[in-house]
Amino acid sequence: MKVRIGGLRVRRGILGLLAGVISACLSLIAPAAAQDVSAPTGSIRVLREAWSDADERGYSEFIKGLGRANCRTIDQCLKNPANPFARSDPPGSFWRADCADLPYFLRGYYAWKRGLPFSYINAVSPKGSTRDIRYTTRGNDIASRRDILTGSTSGAALLRDLRDTISSAMYRLHPDMEATDLYPTRIDRKSIKPGSVLYDPNGHVAVVYDVESDGRILFMDAHPDNSLTRGTYGRKFVRSSPGMGAGFKNWRPAKLEGAVRTPEGLLVGGRVVFAKNAELADYSVEQYFGNVARTGEDRQWLSGPFVLEGQNVDYYDYVRAMMGGGSLAFEPLAEVRNMIRANCEDIRYRAEAVDLAIQNRIHMKAQPSRLPQNIYGTEGEWEEFSTPSRDARLKASFKELRDQVQRFVEWHAIGDKRVHYQGTNLLTDLLLAYDQEANACVITYLRSNGTPVQLSYEEVRRRMFLLSFDPYHCIERRWGATQPAEAMTCSDDAVKSEWYAAEQYLRNQIDRTYDARMDFSLFDLKQGPGPGRGVDAPPDIDARGYFVTMISQGGIPRPAAPPVIAPGAPTAAKK
Repeated sequence: MKVRIGGLRVRRGILGLLAGVISACLSLIAPAAAQDVSAPTGSIRVLREAWSDADERGYSEFIKGLGRANCRTIDQCLKNPANPFARSDPPGSFWRADCADLPYFLRGYYAWKRGLPFSYINAVSPKGSTRDIRYTTRGNDIASRRDILTGSTSGAALLRDLRDTISSAMYRLHPDMEATDLYPTRIDRKSIKPGSVLYDPNGHVAVVYDVESDGRILFMDAHPDNSLTRGTYGRKFVRSSPGMGAGFKNWRPAKLEGAVRTPEGLLVGGRVVFAKNAELADYSVEQYFGNVARTGEDRQWLSGPFVLEGQNVDYYDYVRAMMGGGSLAFEPLAEVRNMIRANCEDIRYRAEAVDLAIQNRIHMKAQPSRLPQNIYGTEGEWEEFSTPSRDARLKASFKELRDQVQRFVEWHAIGDKRVHYQGTNLLTDLLLAYDQEANACVITYLRSNGTPVQLSYEEVRRRMFLLSFDPYHCIERRWGATQPAEAMTCSDDAVKSEWYAAEQYLRNQIDRTYDARMDFSLFDLKQGPGPGRGVDAPPDIDARGYFVTMISQGGIPRPAAPPVIAPGAPTAAKK
């Protein structure tokens, strides 16, 4: 009997040893062969103490695959063949995530499927007083976190809890803080990779899914309506003071300590501890203070320069250069084509969002007596079906294109080596490239009576500041119709018409003011532009008009010296 019991213990010991060997071997498996080790019941099972380099590579490949897949919601993406773990998901699963949830959702999903340790901040507290913890001026502190241990929950329950718990407030942490889920990373191709996280302090979060050879960073982001979109990093992601925690981040290495390994190879109990900033090879605060010696105080952050090849450059140019190999080089024609294609895709994403509001008949409801407390950051019906943030980012992208082409033309005129162009007439070639790409972009919407209206890229650009973000307006106004032949089918009553007119100053605004009180009545909006009520006139976003004007004037005079590029950044979150 003792022999039998001893033999049983030996066999269990051998099984435990084998489980440990298997676990170690799994950490060496190539990312393409990542094995799903989640339990059939969906219960969390932790098999390894820490993420290995192979695990991180596997996660990057997982994110890259989803980003490249033809899916428009997180549910579609996780049911797409690009997800190697889809077959083990609980039957009938339906996955949801908005922009703040998405990075945690994807990281938690992968950890569940691979038996990896996972922990997340589940509460933060504001530094100072605030109306909304997501938009604190000085940032937040960590209040509590939750370790996901073997048997503590199921994978599906974890993802639901993340959806209900995570907000953009969890990203609003000072870059010097320790024990955060994410840390600010160095700006280079080795550090910023698929799976890196991008936080806009105006309340938006995205996940990097690829980096092109020319340095363009591709991201995917989710929205309250459950849509998933893709884009290219640019000036629509603003910089901010360090306390707001904006910018690129990577997942902080974590290790499960104090766990007991069972004979089956499971790690039970323990606690998750995190690597310190000083232990992270790619930890860096250069996004906030520049790539030279750090200034002494946070309030001086904007004075930190970005120096590239001995020259002060704009932050966004610095990012592009470092991600492209270390030097700044633009091929103007390719840049214009890529930016127009990205803008066109954003227009199509907007069309899907507007259609969703129409399908849910939000436009048939009465106009509320007041706007939300803040139109860019709210909840409920307005959050799910309005488009002020989406529209603002679209406007910012069009303005970036307009400003960028002017820089290309001016740099080329002085022989700046940053512009790579082999032709004989840059303005004419840029106009031709612009028209070719713009003409290939057409969207169609259905008027209230069901008749189709086609809008070209240029027509959308001309209407950009007429596009209503208000979900209670008819679809004609959502698409900026003003001519009677198109607008006559709109069923909005006189009150909604007044609201549409009064919201013009808000539509003129390209910056998202999340800290402003905006619960205005119709009477308030009629008082004209002012704090929280918008601006008097929109910025110039007409790139084509710039080309035509310059060509008609015979090009630009050759300046005596290159323009001075300030080391600062866009304005929306400078506090």
